[in-house]
Order: sequence, then structure tokens, then C-alpha cells
Amino acid sequence: MREALLYEKLTPPKGGAGGNVKCNACNHHCVILDTKRGICGARENQDGKLYSLVYGKIIAEHVDSIEKKPLYHFLPGTFSLSIATVGCNFRCLHCQNADISQISKERPEDVKILGKEMTPEKIIQDTLDAKCPSISYTYTEPTIFVEFAFDCMKLAHKKGLKNIWVSNGYMTKETLDLVGPYLDATNIDLKAFTEKFYQEVCGARLRPVLENLIDIKKRGIHLEITTLIIPTKNDSEKELKAIAEFIKKELGADTPWHVSRFFPTYKMTDVLPTPVEKILQAVAIGKSAGLKYVHAGNI
Repeated sequence: MREALLYEKLTPPKGGAGGNVKCNACNHHCVILDTKRGICGARENQDGKLYSLVYGKIIAEHVDSIEKKPLYHFLPGTFSLSIATVGCNFRCLHCQNADISQISKERPEDVKILGKEMTPEKIIQDTLDAKCPSISYTYTEPTIFVEFAFDCMKLAHKKGLKNIWVSNGYMTKETLDLVGPYLDATNIDLKAFTEKFYQEVCGARLRPVLENLIDIKKRGIHLEITTLIIPTKNDSEKELKAIAEFIKKELGADTPWHVSRFFPTYKMTDVLPTPVEKILQAVAIGKSAGLKYVHAGNI
């Protein structure tokens, strides 16, 4: 457990310490009451101070090919040490890692935080031992364990290692300001291009994601985009064209776009897998919009 970096204390109650806090790690900006946790389930108000409950509690650590992130244009052909803690600030109905990301959102304060105790130094040593040139903060949303990620990232750069975030793109500008100098590459999920999808499927908003994509590109951080194409949810030709045109106009034709096939999972088992033809159509739409790199995934 570690005191959070990005929060503010709100007016304490009359005659005492404690009080509510406002978390500024992601764009939910959760106002958290004493003894309660934020939407992510990983950050808790304890007597007027916000703590990261997942600091150093690693739930997953694997060596993956960098193409699995997916990153096709950053250190291609290499492997990346990939780590995660429990928790997420989204509640995606189709989450592929729901067993570790979707800790109870009903009463998160009752959920025990699972994970193996590890230090940033141990993560760096594991990366070097595995002969990986990079560390990926992935599987769940790295924004919710930003304190641990930040400490790892600083050490990684000292050792000549690269840092990668695989993210939903819902971090705040404060978070980007903090990690940006140490963030070498990121793959951001642009899950759809409607507020309706983000609200109903993810429990979030589209606009902050779009703003962050533009910001990340301006910062010179290597950026690739992934869209999981879900039948009847975000697969219309109009929406796919809108995504492709946004990437071309706001991020540049050289920004890679990964269009991936959906398979039923978690709370979206009633939706059929994406037809391969739809993925190929999305690739064609991206190329017609002028994108140089459009990659088909999960086929």
C-alpha cells in the first residue's frame, strides 16, 4: 500500500480529520468517502488520505511478444515483460481479463486485494534476466496502478529499458504529465466512436479518450490504436469510417490501426464472433481513408 500521487483533499468534516478526497488519476475524478474505494476498486480513502492498495501487488507477470500488445512498429520481433495488478477503471462487458480487472464493483471495499508482493527493483531485474528490452504495463489498466508503474518506469530508463502502456486511454493530463517523460510507446483502445457505446458497454466517456490520443501524439510518444470490432455494437461502416478519418486527421496517416475480431466472453456471450469479412472490410476502410498501416487481428 502506498499513498496515491494524484489526488486532492476536499473539505474535512466539522471538528475532525479525515474527509472526502478526489482522485485525479483518471477522468472519472472519483470523489471518495472515508473507508471507500474509487470505481477502479484499487484506490481507497483512509482517514482523508488516498492510498493505492495495489502498489507492488502483482497479479500477472509474463514474457510476451511485443506484437501481442499489439505493437507492430515498436521494437518488432522482441519480447516484453508484461505486468499487471488487479482492478480497472472501466467495466467493459466484453473484458477478456475480467478475472483480474473486474474486482467487485458493488462493494469493492469488501474485496481483498490479491497479488504477489514485488518491488520495482525486482521487476527491473526480472526484465533484465529475461533479456527483454521493454516492460509493458498491461492486462488491466496501468492508470490505476500508476504509482507502482511510475517507480518502475524511472528505474527502467536508468537501465536502458523501454516502457509501454497498453491502456484504455482514460488517464488525466496530470497522469500523462507524470509518466510522459518515461513512456516510450503505448497502444490505446479506441473501443468505439459513440458516447452511447462508451457509457453502456464501458461505463465511461469517449471524449477524454479522443483528447488523450491527440495529446499523446503531440508528446512524441509512439502510438498505436486498437479497435475490437463487435457485431451490432460498433461495426457499422459509418462508425468504422469515422474512426479511420479521426486517426488520419488528428493522429496522422502513419499511426497504426489494429482492427481485431471479437469472440464472446464475460457478460457479452450472447453476441456472435465477428465475421472475418467484417475485419477485412475495416482494413479496407482504413486504407481508403489514407492510413498507411492497418492490421487485422484475432483472425
